[in-house]
Amino acid sequence: MTTLSEAEAEAQARFALQTSGVHHITLVGSNRQDTIDFYEGILGMPLVFEQPNLDAPEENHLYFDAGDGRLITFFVRENRRTDPTPTPQTIGAVHHIAYAVSPEVFRRAEEGLAAAGYPNTGRVDRGFMDSLYFRDPNGSLVELAFFKFSPPEGKTTTDVLRDAHELRLEQGDGNITEKHLQQSVERLSE
Repeated sequence: MTTLSEAEAEAQARFALQTSGVHHITLVGSNRQDTIDFYEGILGMPLVFEQPNLDAPEENHLYFDAGDGRLITFFVRENRRTDPTPTPQTIGAVHHIAYAVSPEVFRRAEEGLAAAGYPNTGRVDRGFMDSLYFRDPNGSLVELAFFKFSPPEGKTTTDVLRDAHELRLEQGDGNITEKHLQQSVERLSE
Protein backbone atom coordinates (compact mmCIF):
# COMPACT_ATOMS: atom_id res chain seq x y z
CA MET A 1 0.00 0.00 0.00
CA THR A 2 1.35 3.41 -0.97
CA THR A 3 1.37 6.08 1.73
CA LEU A 4 0.78 9.66 0.65
CA SER A 5 3.17 12.38 1.71
CA GLU A 6 1.69 15.28 3.69
CA ALA A 7 1.82 17.49 0.60
CA GLU A 8 0.10 14.85 -1.55
CA ALA A 9 -2.59 14.27 1.08
CA GLU A 10 -3.19 18.02 1.36
CA ALA A 11 -3.39 18.41 -2.43
CA GLN A 12 -5.77 15.45 -2.65
CA ALA A 13 -7.99 16.90 0.11
CA ARG A 14 -8.19 20.24 -1.72
CA PHE A 15 -9.14 18.48 -4.94
CA ALA A 16 -11.78 16.12 -3.48
CA LEU A 17 -14.87 16.20 -5.65
CA GLN A 18 -18.44 15.82 -4.45
CA THR A 19 -20.66 13.56 -6.52
CA SER A 20 -24.41 13.95 -6.40
CA GLY A 21 -25.34 10.36 -7.25
CA VAL A 22 -24.90 7.71 -9.90
CA HIS A 23 -25.55 9.22 -13.32
CA HIS A 24 -25.54 5.93 -15.22
CA ILE A 25 -23.70 2.63 -15.44
CA THR A 26 -22.73 1.18 -18.81
CA LEU A 27 -22.12 -2.52 -19.37
CA VAL A 28 -21.06 -4.42 -22.46
CA GLY A 29 -24.02 -6.46 -23.64
CA SER A 30 -24.33 -9.05 -26.36
CA ASN A 31 -26.85 -8.15 -29.04
CA ARG A 32 -29.75 -5.71 -29.10
CA GLN A 33 -32.68 -8.14 -28.89
CA ASP A 34 -31.33 -10.40 -26.12
CA THR A 35 -30.47 -7.35 -24.03
CA ILE A 36 -33.91 -5.79 -24.52
CA ASP A 37 -35.66 -9.12 -23.88
CA PHE A 38 -33.99 -9.42 -20.47
CA TYR A 39 -33.79 -5.87 -19.16
CA GLU A 40 -37.16 -4.71 -20.47
CA GLY A 41 -38.96 -8.07 -20.64
CA ILE A 42 -37.77 -9.74 -17.42
CA LEU A 43 -36.71 -6.80 -15.21
CA GLY A 44 -39.35 -4.38 -16.52
CA MET A 45 -36.93 -1.56 -17.26
CA PRO A 46 -38.32 0.56 -20.10
CA LEU A 47 -35.99 1.10 -23.03
CA VAL A 48 -35.76 4.90 -23.07
CA PHE A 49 -33.81 5.30 -26.30
CA GLU A 50 -31.01 3.89 -28.39
CA GLN A 51 -28.42 5.45 -30.61
CA PRO A 52 -25.02 4.60 -32.05
CA ASN A 53 -22.18 4.46 -29.54
CA LEU A 54 -20.58 7.82 -30.30
CA ASP A 55 -17.10 6.39 -29.61
CA ALA A 56 -17.60 3.19 -31.66
CA PRO A 57 -20.32 3.65 -34.30
CA GLU A 58 -20.41 -0.09 -35.09
CA GLU A 59 -22.01 -0.54 -31.64
CA ASN A 60 -25.45 0.48 -30.52
CA HIS A 61 -25.99 2.17 -27.15
CA LEU A 62 -29.21 1.12 -25.34
CA TYR A 63 -30.52 3.26 -22.46
CA PHE A 64 -32.90 1.72 -19.90
CA ASP A 65 -34.66 3.38 -16.95
CA ALA A 66 -33.60 1.40 -13.87
CA GLY A 67 -36.77 2.52 -12.07
CA ASP A 68 -35.71 5.71 -10.34
CA GLY A 69 -35.13 7.84 -13.41
CA ARG A 70 -31.46 6.85 -13.50
CA LEU A 71 -30.06 4.94 -16.43
CA ILE A 72 -28.38 1.62 -16.97
CA THR A 73 -26.93 1.41 -20.48
CA PHE A 74 -25.44 -1.27 -22.71
CA PHE A 75 -23.09 -1.27 -25.65
CA VAL A 76 -24.36 -4.00 -28.00
CA ARG A 77 -23.38 -5.38 -31.39
CA GLU A 78 -25.53 -7.57 -33.59
CA ASN A 79 -22.69 -10.04 -34.20
CA ARG A 80 -22.23 -10.75 -30.47
CA ARG A 81 -23.66 -14.00 -29.21
CA THR A 82 -25.18 -14.14 -25.77
CA ASP A 83 -22.82 -16.00 -23.42
CA PRO A 84 -24.07 -17.03 -19.96
CA THR A 85 -20.56 -17.77 -18.67
CA PRO A 86 -20.21 -15.90 -15.35
CA THR A 87 -18.23 -12.70 -15.74
CA PRO A 88 -14.76 -12.93 -14.20
CA GLN A 89 -14.17 -11.63 -10.69
CA THR A 90 -11.02 -9.67 -11.30
CA ILE A 91 -9.78 -6.32 -10.14
CA GLY A 92 -11.67 -3.58 -11.94
CA ALA A 93 -14.56 -5.85 -12.94
CA VAL A 94 -18.14 -5.26 -11.81
CA HIS A 95 -19.03 -7.89 -9.20
CA HIS A 96 -22.79 -7.26 -9.37
CA ILE A 97 -25.40 -4.56 -9.76
CA ALA A 98 -28.20 -4.38 -7.20
CA TYR A 99 -31.60 -3.09 -8.21
CA ALA A 100 -34.10 -1.86 -5.63
CA VAL A 101 -37.47 -3.59 -5.64
CA SER A 102 -40.50 -3.47 -3.36
CA PRO A 103 -41.02 -6.31 -0.89
CA GLU A 104 -43.97 -7.48 -3.02
CA VAL A 105 -41.88 -7.66 -6.22
CA PHE A 106 -39.16 -9.41 -4.22
CA ARG A 107 -41.63 -12.09 -3.05
CA ARG A 108 -42.73 -12.75 -6.65
CA ALA A 109 -39.18 -12.73 -8.04
CA GLU A 110 -37.92 -16.11 -6.81
CA GLU A 111 -40.61 -18.18 -8.52
CA GLY A 112 -41.03 -15.84 -11.47
CA LEU A 113 -37.33 -15.82 -12.32
CA ALA A 114 -37.07 -19.60 -12.05
CA ALA A 115 -40.12 -20.04 -14.30
CA ALA A 116 -38.52 -17.69 -16.85
CA GLY A 117 -35.33 -19.79 -16.84
CA TYR A 118 -33.24 -17.77 -14.39
CA PRO A 119 -32.22 -19.87 -11.38
CA ASN A 120 -31.57 -17.75 -8.29
CA THR A 121 -30.38 -17.92 -4.72
CA GLY A 122 -33.76 -17.27 -3.14
CA ARG A 123 -33.93 -14.88 -0.20
CA VAL A 124 -30.58 -14.02 1.41
CA ASP A 125 -30.84 -12.19 4.74
CA ARG A 126 -28.27 -9.36 4.89
CA GLY A 127 -29.42 -8.02 8.26
CA PHE A 128 -30.47 -4.57 7.03
CA MET A 129 -31.84 -5.80 3.69
CA ASP A 130 -32.94 -8.94 1.89
CA SER A 131 -31.29 -9.92 -1.38
CA LEU A 132 -31.78 -12.39 -4.19
CA TYR A 133 -29.06 -13.11 -6.79
CA PHE A 134 -29.14 -14.48 -10.33
CA ARG A 135 -27.28 -14.00 -13.61
CA ASP A 136 -28.40 -12.10 -16.68
CA PRO A 137 -28.05 -13.81 -20.09
CA ASN A 138 -24.43 -12.60 -20.39
CA GLY A 139 -23.26 -13.90 -17.02
CA SER A 140 -23.46 -10.61 -15.10
CA LEU A 141 -24.54 -11.08 -11.50
CA VAL A 142 -27.76 -9.22 -10.71
CA GLU A 143 -29.15 -8.58 -7.23
CA LEU A 144 -32.70 -7.62 -6.34
CA ALA A 145 -32.87 -6.02 -2.89
CA PHE A 146 -35.08 -4.13 -0.47
CA PHE A 147 -34.30 -2.45 2.84
CA LYS A 148 -36.01 -3.81 5.95
CA PHE A 149 -36.86 -0.33 7.25
CA SER A 150 -38.28 3.01 6.27
CA PRO A 151 -36.37 6.10 7.38
CA PRO A 152 -38.22 8.46 9.73
CA GLU A 153 -39.64 11.71 8.41
CA GLY A 154 -36.85 14.06 7.35
CA LYS A 155 -34.15 11.36 7.39
CA THR A 156 -32.63 9.29 4.60
CA THR A 157 -31.78 5.63 4.22
CA THR A 158 -28.12 6.63 4.59
CA ASP A 159 -28.88 8.40 7.89
CA VAL A 160 -30.41 5.21 9.29
CA LEU A 161 -27.61 2.97 8.03
CA ARG A 162 -24.87 5.25 9.45
CA ASP A 163 -26.62 5.38 12.81
CA ALA A 164 -27.30 1.62 12.84
CA HIS A 165 -23.61 1.05 12.07
CA GLU A 166 -22.61 3.23 15.04
CA LEU A 167 -25.02 1.29 17.27
CA ARG A 168 -23.59 -1.99 15.98
CA LEU A 169 -20.06 -0.88 16.86
CA GLU A 170 -21.10 0.43 20.30
CA GLN A 171 -22.79 -2.90 21.04
CA GLY A 172 -19.89 -4.99 19.71
CA ASP A 173 -22.00 -6.80 17.12
CA GLY A 174 -20.58 -8.22 13.89
CA ASN A 175 -23.05 -6.76 11.45
CA ILE A 176 -26.12 -4.55 11.29
CA THR A 177 -29.27 -6.45 12.29
CA GLU A 178 -32.93 -5.58 12.52
CA LYS A 179 -32.31 -4.76 16.21
CA HIS A 180 -29.91 -1.95 15.21
CA LEU A 181 -32.32 -0.70 12.55
CA GLN A 182 -35.19 -0.50 15.02
CA GLN A 183 -33.02 1.30 17.58
CA SER A 184 -31.77 3.70 14.91
CA VAL A 185 -35.21 4.52 13.56
CA GLU A 186 -36.44 5.17 17.12
CA ARG A 187 -33.41 7.32 17.94
CA LEU A 188 -33.63 9.33 14.70
CA SER A 189 -37.39 9.84 15.19
CA GLU A 190 -36.82 11.76 18.43
